[in-house]
Amino acid sequence: MQVERGQRRPGMDVSTPRKRRRDPLWARLTVIFGAVLMMLSGTAIVGARVVIGNATSNIETTNLLGGAAAAAGPSGNNIKGAVNLLLVGIDARPKGSSETAVLADTIVVLHIPPSHDQAYLVSIPRDWRVQIPAYPKTGAGATTEKINGAFSKGYQGGGTELEKRARGVDSLAQTIHTLTGIKFNGAAIIDFAGFEAVVKTLGGVNMCVDERAESIHLGIDKKGKIYKLWYKEGVGIQDLPPGAKPVVHEKGCRRMSAQLALDYARIRKSLSDGDYGRQRHQQQLIKAIAKEATSKGVITNPIKLNNVIKAAGKAFVLDTQGIPVEDFIFTLRGVAANDLVLIKTNAGKFNTQKVNGQEFEQLSEESMQMLGAVRDGRLAEFVISNPQFIAKT
Repeated sequence: MQVERGQRRPGMDVSTPRKRRRDPLWARLTVIFGAVLMMLSGTAIVGARVVIGNATSNIETTNLLGGAAAAAGPSGNNIKGAVNLLLVGIDARPKGSSETAVLADTIVVLHIPPSHDQAYLVSIPRDWRVQIPAYPKTGAGATTEKINGAFSKGYQGGGTELEKRARGVDSLAQTIHTLTGIKFNGAAIIDFAGFEAVVKTLGGVNMCVDERAESIHLGIDKKGKIYKLWYKEGVGIQDLPPGAKPVVHEKGCRRMSAQLALDYARIRKSLSDGDYGRQRHQQQLIKAIAKEATSKGVITNPIKLNNVIKAAGKAFVLDTQGIPVEDFIFTLRGVAANDLVLIKTNAGKFNTQKVNGQEFEQLSEESMQMLGAVRDGRLAEFVISNPQFIAKT
């Protein structure tokens, strides 16, 4: 059965973790970016800063960047120039899965140029075959494998779940830094499923399906009841009830419920461009949430705005490397006036290499130049000369 059109529903160097109640970054920051623009038009900056400081005071923060990949120098973090944030989505294994390794399912660099008037989302293919350096904190040695395994090197070993995830991000950030030279002003652990409560509170988001996509996460029966499924590698879809079929997202633009939007952003196997397609759709979802959360229907409605802020995702941790969140927002408030630009590595084309029967992705010379532009704060110049790297939405 198909899902048809219209179906609804400057700082200091941080050395010790600081824990607070969890709230989703993009749900709050995009709402607040929009609110900032309105407040700055008729309210004193000092007053607006106090309001924003109170709104963001309970975001959970911890130190995720403990190594060479952190941009902070002897005088602390500095966001006066270009800003790079590492966003890491965790691949949580479903119950019943025999796979125990925790991998970085989604790796996104949020780049803001020195002008602070634009934001770019750069997805790094999780299947990129790289040399992952040793991670002494867990005793993990250097290996050559897919880049998503870098997270696992830090995650292994003892400690709390938060401590293990923080080490995972640190290991991944150091791997990216070794490969590209990029340093990060901050990082976040996100779970795209954690956006579901926010999207639900927003009343859905507008998404454009660019290619027919069949789900391995949701099934639907003849009465329209939706079931949650899980996919076991080498076996196929599990828990599909008799008479039900996988949800199919047909081409076209429509309003999507939280459940369907999250499902669409997770699909990879039925897409002609595989993980590149999924990267594009995840970027698209982030952009859709940002647009919806900063729409007049939200930021001019105190009740809805409050409900969106209360829609706390359970899988989000933020590291600003000691800079208060409100300082980030005021420094980068010009970003809110422009759309997010979505960037695709390898211009969205496969560059597959098979090693011992396993397929990997390699980044082209142009993609490495693009990441070098991120490192040097010249990405805006790069995409003007290489428009094929911009993903159309």
